[in-house]
Amino acid sequence: MPVVDGWEATRRVKSDDATRGVPVIGLTAHAMSGDREKAIEAGCDDYDTKPVELDRLISKIDRLLGTAKGEALRQVV
Repeated sequence: MPVVDGWEATRRVKSDDATRGVPVIGLTAHAMSGDREKAIEAGCDDYDTKPVELDRLISKIDRLLGTAKGEALRQVV
């Protein structure tokens, strides 16, 4: 990201009362040892890597948003 990285963007989202409850899944193509821990420390609710395995990602979304919304997403993709 050009101005702040994803970890800092997540910290900002999670530090604001208006957006604290928004679920965040850290998603990276360049997974390095310790990145999952960095994501959780920054406030991410979950973490995943690219290439995206759609079923795995949707399962994480299901868990964070609830089954009904996740099922709606499955029907779209």
